Amino acid sequence: MMIVDHYAVFGHPIKHSKSPRIHKIFAEQTGQTLDYKAQDVPAEQFSAAVAAFFANGGKGLNCTIPLKELAWAYADVKTERAYMAKAVNTLALQTDGLILGDNTDGIGLVTDLTGNHDITLAGSRILILGAGGASRGIIAPLLEQSVHSIVIANRTVDKAINLAGEFTAKGLITGCGFSDLKGRQFDLIINATSTSLSGQLPPLPEALLVKNGICYDLAYSNEPTVFVQWGQENKALKSLDGLGMLVEQAAEAFFIWRGIRPKTRPVIELLNKERKL
Repeated sequence: MMIVDHYAVFGHPIKHSKSPRIHKIFAEQTGQTLDYKAQDVPAEQFSAAVAAFFANGGKGLNCTIPLKELAWAYADVKTERAYMAKAVNTLALQTDGLILGDNTDGIGLVTDLTGNHDITLAGSRILILGAGGASRGIIAPLLEQSVHSIVIANRTVDKAINLAGEFTAKGLITGCGFSDLKGRQFDLIINATSTSLSGQLPPLPEALLVKNGICYDLAYSNEPTVFVQWGQENKALKSLDGLGMLVEQAAEAFFIWRGIRPKTRPVIELLNKERKL
């Protein structure tokens, strides 16, 4: 009898997730036999649901909003990038029975920017909007690309300053409020808030983006998000959403679980084609 390894993504809500589709394609592409499902798991049920999943033979989990910090606490051992992020989006059962926690968000973003969109990060001045968990997961991987500097802007200024302070050993990074951005310009602006999906934006001053600058929204949607539209209106060379990052972080998780790296570009092209329909 063929043994099928079980994987899943936990989140709340989760029915919108494209992850089962992505991992199904990865499995077919690489000849892997596995099952991957989406499961709605509220935060208060997280520990019990994870324990039950692995007790019943599960091999690996993805965790999304609002469970990444809980997954970090649950993991027995953590990678360096998980420690830096203080958030985990990938749990993997190890041969010794321990649960490994990793964070593939940052490498997913960097791979999408540099590999899929030919964007050079070295020497760039980057602005990150928001100082929440989404920002935390991408800062270290960005600083490792020899960027010039990162500024984190947030409504609660102290939160931005404190978050930046955790990463000063890795590069030039500061935190500020949105009002402090006036008169400054950036090569790359990353929206790490969830506000654009609800039709809102932080109060951004004019002329924030350099000529031929890049805008990137970590969120994704079938229609351009408000932040993607803002980038287009401000004449960004490219104004992108996070669909490519979603696929790339999934590929990194797949590699952690299966030891084989799937090809991402055909999957991104397929998903882009489908959402245009």
